[in-house]
Formats: sequence, C-alpha cells, structure tokens
Amino acid sequence: MGYVKGLKCRECGREYPVDPIYVCEFCFGPLEVSYDYKKIKKILDRKTIEKRDGNLWRYKELLPIDGEPQVGLHSGFTPLVRADNLASALGVRELYVKDDTVAHPTLSFKDRVVAVALTKAKEFGFDTVACASTGNLAHSVSAHGAKAGFKRFVFIPASLEQSKIVASLVYEPNLVAVDGNYDEVNRLCSEIANKYPWAFVNINIRPFYAEGSKTQGFEIIEQLGWEAPDNVVVPCASGSLLTKVWKAFKEFKEMGLIDKLGTKVFAAQATGCSPISAAIKQGTDIIKPVKPNTVAKSLAIGNPADGYYASHIVKETGGHAEDVSDEEIIDGMKLLAKTEGIFAETAGGVTVATAKKLIEQGRIGRNERTVICITGNGLKTQEALNGHTAEMHHIKPNMAAFEEIFKKIGDR
Repeated sequence: MGYVKGLKCRECGREYPVDPIYVCEFCFGPLEVSYDYKKIKKILDRKTIEKRDGNLWRYKELLPIDGEPQVGLHSGFTPLVRADNLASALGVRELYVKDDTVAHPTLSFKDRVVAVALTKAKEFGFDTVACASTGNLAHSVSAHGAKAGFKRFVFIPASLEQSKIVASLVYEPNLVAVDGNYDEVNRLCSEIANKYPWAFVNINIRPFYAEGSKTQGFEIIEQLGWEAPDNVVVPCASGSLLTKVWKAFKEFKEMGLIDKLGTKVFAAQATGCSPISAAIKQGTDIIKPVKPNTVAKSLAIGNPADGYYASHIVKETGGHAEDVSDEEIIDGMKLLAKTEGIFAETAGGVTVATAKKLIEQGRIGRNERTVICITGNGLKTQEALNGHTAEMHHIKPNMAAFEEIFKKIGDR
C-alpha cells in the first residue's frame, strides 16, 4: 500500500488524484506529489532503513508508488566519497563527493528518476515509455525500459555527442534525433504526448519521475551519519534535482530522521546556459530563457521548468549560484580526476568549478561540511577533453627507449 495522498499544484494548491497528469487545469502550475507523512512516520525510522538492501528503494515509503518496486532494483545508494585531496586543493576542511558516476546501470543520476517513473508507468498500465533528453535520460529510459519490457521512444537533439547516441542505441530503443536544441525537442514531445497514450517520463508522469531525485538527498544524509551538510552544491539543468534534494532534506527533518537542518543550497550552471544562475545573481524572480551554447550539453536547457522554484530554494536557504566557462568546466573535470580518481562528465566539471568559485568568494565556509553532487560519468563526454589532456609517451619496445623518456619525465 502506498503513502501518496495525491497531486497538488505548486502554485494554487489545488489537489488532484494520482493520475498521469502534470499541469493544474485552473492555473497551469506544475503538479507535485504529496504524502501522508504522519502515516509514514509511524513505520519508518533509521533502523528500518539501514536494514534494507543498498538501493534507492530503501526509502520506498517516501516515493510515489502504490505497490512494490518493479524497476531499478539495483539502482541508487551510490558512494559518498570523503574527498580530502580535492578539499586540500580547494582550501576547505571537509568536502564530500556524492558520486553518481557509478550509478547502475547507465552511470548517471537519471537511473534514480527513471526507476521511479517506470515503476509508476507499470502501475498506470502503460506499455510504451518515452522522453525528451540531452543524453543521460535517453540512456536510462532505453536501458531500464528494455529490462522492464516497455516499447521505447527516445527523442534527442541531433547535435548530441556521438558517444551519447551510441550509448542509447545499444539498447535498441526507437531513437529519434531532432534538428533543434533540447527546448525545441521538449516542445515537440509535449505535442506527441497529447496525441499518443505513452508514459512520457518528463512530461505526463513528470510529478512521479521527479521524486526519484530525492533519493540522492536521502542518501547524502544517511551516509553522513544522519546529519545534513552545511552546504550542498547541485548542478542545474531544469532545476528539478536541486528542488528535490532540498525536498528530501526537509522530509527527513519532518520525519524526525535528522535533528536539525541548516543546509545552504548552491546552484551550479555553465555560463553558456545559465538562466537560473543569472536570475539568482541579479536578485530577480524572472527566469529569462536563453539559447544554450556550452560544452556541458547535459545541462543545456535554456528554459528550465523548475528554474523559478530552484532559485527560491537557493535564496530561502541562504545559498547562492555561480556559472563557469567551458574552460573552467574542463579544468574542473581534470581537477576531480587527478585529486580523487573520479572521472565526471562535463556537468561534474560545472559542479567542481562552481564550488571552487563559491569557496574563493567566501560564500562556502572553509571550515564547513560541504557536499558536491556529481551526476554522471566522464565516459559519456570524452569529446570535451580532446586536446585538453596530457599527451601519452610513445616508445619502441626496448629498455633504452623507456630510459630516454624516463629521463625527461623525471619526478613528475
């Protein structure tokens, strides 16, 4: 039995039943899942969670399903790495990396949201799932959908990195490349969703899909010994991940699973697509759409659906936002790799470089406990590093050749 009370408009508060709908018919505000927290509190405590399997479903009562999980049974509960080497490089005392580069099965946090979305799609009785994607969601819907037995239609910008295209095609979905940016792809998908009876994970079942991101927040707190961090830095595309990490923190506080919550939430964006960061830095509620132009294509959403809500959370918690250039993104990827041995995609470079800026600005205290969210694996965006890495040493197969280059390398 589930613990969902229904759907509720985030603008006017009007309530709706649990159906595959996502927009309030009165004010056109987005819908969000609401829960019976009093009922959940009676059965969910730290010991109950700790006894469960190491996957995202250990928090199932706080996820929007009615029965048992059906998709993503090995997804989630990724490492929270104490990053002492990176902390030293950035000049802070205590820094952690929430490492979704190793998420199962497609190496990004999208495995969390898709596990929840496709479980809900099964409960609703859909036989076809679909999405608009900048890459990671395409992989996850293709993979999880294949295992779960769904027909799959996946829509992507045609300019997506070739490695990301191949990483979807291997699962043999119906992959549709659209001549346009993500926002144009998403508009097309909204039209298709109105005509075909499919479960579009980030359209008509978006309220349920988005809840999967909360599991990253739940895990951060549990892995910190049931304490909230002082700061969390979250990369923003639509802004949904940031809003759900904060919702997770608040739910754990409401459930009595943590004693106090004083976390500052920080938004990280690429300068070439930074509508949320720009609004926060300008002190305005207006999220002005932009045309993306950045190497961080997984964050290239110029008209972010949750941008307004993300900006309000940042302000509410006393956080801030920053954006970083393509050069800084690449430097961030390389810094994380050489200090912690973690190869993040371009979005991870955004998070690391943004954290560096915020620390230098004094917005993140050097003696505070900070978590940075790394959402995808660098194997997905290797092209971004072409021409920006160290060169390999090419030698003949003999000792003399090695000794010659060894002299040049010295103590490096």
